Amino acid sequence: MNFTSTRDFLEFHALPPSVILGLIDRAGQFAEYWRERTMPQALLGKRIGIIVDDTGWRNTTAFDLGAKAMGGISAQPPISFSTREPIADLAGYLDNWFDLLVVRTKELDTLRELASAAETPVINARTRTNHPCETLGDLAYIKSARGTLDGLKVVGIAPDANILRSWVEASRSLPIRVVQTYPERWHVTDPDLLNPNFESSTDIRHLLDADVIITDSWPADAEEGELAEYRVSASLLNKGKQSTIFLPCPPVTRGRELTADAMLHPTCQSRVAKAFLLHAQNALMEWVSS
Repeated sequence: MNFTSTRDFLEFHALPPSVILGLIDRAGQFAEYWRERTMPQALLGKRIGIIVDDTGWRNTTAFDLGAKAMGGISAQPPISFSTREPIADLAGYLDNWFDLLVVRTKELDTLRELASAAETPVINARTRTNHPCETLGDLAYIKSARGTLDGLKVVGIAPDANILRSWVEASRSLPIRVVQTYPERWHVTDPDLLNPNFESSTDIRHLLDADVIITDSWPADAEEGELAEYRVSASLLNKGKQSTIFLPCPPVTRGRELTADAMLHPTCQSRVAKAFLLHAQNALMEWVSS
């Protein structure tokens, strides 16, 4: 794919819709290559630095595996950005060795500073503010399952945190409708994110006509019983459309954001969907490196 755009991927809506849709389509092709064990060597000779300055393992492992499967050379420098060494200095040293940086860290501003100082492209592998690769992977799966993203209604039963925020970012880029269904004190109010394709509500009945349902962990400051009516159960999923795709974000906590039987419901496709995290990230690395 030969697009003309910035090669950093820090926020979902920072890339033009044509690029995002191209990446989603390419992820579908990578899924076929992966199954057939015929991965294109698009990163042959490329050197990828994977910096894990936070917890979690899924998408950084997928980045590492995907880079190697496409012929790249990956290394994980044990860097922490909360030290006395200025980020501009770190960027200079990393530029000496790497063609691409994949970074999982706490603060989005840290990534912005790194991307500003580095000549090497930077991919956001998650911050506390957003998680654009997760949303890109989910959309790639949804496209493969539905055949289209047209008219998509995504209901997020989630607080204002990185998972939901990336879906709101996506609603700025793509013609999809995103509805947050949650108590008002956790609604997204950031004026930089609000847009006509996004709305917040307290009405759980939005699930009834949802094409996609996502959940995230309950916020730490939730009081006992405060979120009970927002717990997704099999009986609640039974009331929605049979074609709904339920994508609880791992790690899930049964008995909190969902019940154990919700994870067994036919609409729950979290495990198979997360396979597309690797495919979407492979498409992203290929584009960044092209």
